[in-house]
Amino acid sequence: MIAFIRQNKRTVLLTILVVLNFCLAAFGNELTNGAGPGDTKNKIEIKDFMFNPSTITVKSGETITWINRDEEPHTIVSVGKKFQKSSALDTDQKFTITAGAPGTYEYFCSVHPKMTGTIVVEK
Repeated sequence: MIAFIRQNKRTVLLTILVVLNFCLAAFGNELTNGAGPGDTKNKIEIKDFMFNPSTITVKSGETITWINRDEEPHTIVSVGKKFQKSSALDTDQKFTITAGAPGTYEYFCSVHPKMTGTIVVEK
């Protein structure tokens, strides 16, 4: 096998490049950023003491997931208790809800109340 590779270096390298090119074409950025299919839909990242994006629009019945990328714990609490609140999320922990009835829902971090966000739920 090693003798074959030594004699056919150009063919082996070309084959590897073709396979890599196929993978990049088939999977796009999902291959380079480690995300799986649909992994970024309706995601809110908590980073630098902010919700990003601060406003998200979703359809009723879709899930929304927050992930804490800060070293500090954070919570997700609905203004007016419109949806279930999270426990304190440590670094890289996630919290997911399912969007309910159409409307606008505001939320905040109870540990850092200046952190706020909005969910707009459409039909």
